[in-house]
Amino acid sequence: MAKCHTNNNIGSLLLDHTSTTATATGTHHSRLWTAFSRKLFDAVSCGGSSRYRQYEDDISSFTTTATNATASVLREKQNKTTLGVTNYARKENGNHQNLNVEGEKGRVKARNGKSEKLSDLLSMAEAESESETRKKVEVLEGMKRVVRELQVDEGVKRREAACNVRLLCKEDAKARVTLSMVGAIPPLVGMLDLEDFECQIDALYALLNLGIGNDVNKAAIVKAGAVHKMLKIIESPNAANPSVSEAIVANFLGLSALDLNKPIIGSSGAVPFLVNSLKDLDRKNGSQAKQDALRALYNLSISPSNISFILETDLITFLMGLLGDMEVSERVLSILSNVVSTPEGRKAISAIPDAFPILVDVLNWTDSPGCQEKASYILMVMAHKAYGDRQAMIEAGIVSSLLELTLLGSALAQKRASRILECLRVDKGKQVSENYGGNMGSAVSAPIYGTPSSSSNPNVVSKECLEETEDMMSEEKKAVKQLVQQSLQNNMRRIVKRANLPQDFVPSEHFKSLTSISTSKSLPF
Repeated sequence: MAKCHTNNNIGSLLLDHTSTTATATGTHHSRLWTAFSRKLFDAVSCGGSSRYRQYEDDISSFTTTATNATASVLREKQNKTTLGVTNYARKENGNHQNLNVEGEKGRVKARNGKSEKLSDLLSMAEAESESETRKKVEVLEGMKRVVRELQVDEGVKRREAACNVRLLCKEDAKARVTLSMVGAIPPLVGMLDLEDFECQIDALYALLNLGIGNDVNKAAIVKAGAVHKMLKIIESPNAANPSVSEAIVANFLGLSALDLNKPIIGSSGAVPFLVNSLKDLDRKNGSQAKQDALRALYNLSISPSNISFILETDLITFLMGLLGDMEVSERVLSILSNVVSTPEGRKAISAIPDAFPILVDVLNWTDSPGCQEKASYILMVMAHKAYGDRQAMIEAGIVSSLLELTLLGSALAQKRASRILECLRVDKGKQVSENYGGNMGSAVSAPIYGTPSSSSNPNVVSKECLEETEDMMSEEKKAVKQLVQQSLQNNMRRIVKRANLPQDFVPSEHFKSLTSISTSKSLPF
């Protein structure tokens, strides 16, 4: 029984081992295992030892055979798998190698293309920079050569060099800077000492173009002594050539635009020369010199220190005579606006006999708002500073013009006209208080004791006050009515003048009757 039990255990072990082996070897040996298992169970169930040995040998041989077959199958599968993996890896490696080679070739081509474009751009930039540098060097050398020619003793070459400077600086701001840096200003200023007026003209216009739009050059020209040399030419015993005088006026205009140069030019004695240039009506030259002189005087009048030099001449009187010429009137009023900012200037303007009538007439120039604004500014400053000037303005008929200006003028002119009217209204109030102050005081004061008025009727004093107040109001109404009539008459004269109608049309009886029954609400202005 022990043997049989042992054999059963062995059979179970073999069964387990065989099943494990069969599972490992796969379905190829399933049929062989089925036949062997039947013989094995038959031997175990019989319990015979001889059969067991025989079957044991069969089992061992079978196991060996199965194991060998299984091993061969596994080796075959492993070989196939290894071969497949190897082939796949080789294939993948080949693909990757091909892709890497192609990608590397593409990158090399792209890199080469970019490098070629970059090299082309760099070469073009280098060529352009070299050409520009070469041009700049040539231009600089040419300017240095021109400056050297300005310093030679030969007059012809100096004139040619001055002409070259004039042409180079005409429309090139960089050339002005470069020529000033290489030293063109001192030799040009030195050429003003020559007796040849052609050399002087060329040097003056070269200096003029050097200073256009360049404050540094303007200051350098004055610092080099150009102002005194120009005045020396003017004050020479020999009469200056008209072309030279025009060039000097143009230079004063350009140099006076710089605030730093204004006091220097004004104190140098240039103002009388500019005034004479402006007053010289017999000159054969065009009006450009007069315009330049007027603008130069305006630049100089901006500096308060130059007002005294302007007042030493008869410029103010001459400017008042120019008002009416629309070509220069606005510039003239600009100069007077600068002059009136000082007490001396206000006195000089008010001292002119017809100054206020002329300025009041400018207030009526509806077709020139700029002139109206500047004239109203001059009158506003003078009305604010002096009582006598306000009275002169009223006598010149300024009220009606101011009323019209407050309605029809520009915003700035209306504002200034309102301020002038306010100043005049204050004066009118003072006059009324002075004229009626004593009577009002006696009326308002307590009545004398024992008088009949106080004993008989206490309301007599109040009635007298009302009557005097009504008289005051009637005086004010009369004044307003007079202003309205005066305004109507002035407007009608202006309309008649513009329409070229006979002058006796205005003061007609029909017009007087019309104004007497009209009110301010029905007036056109």
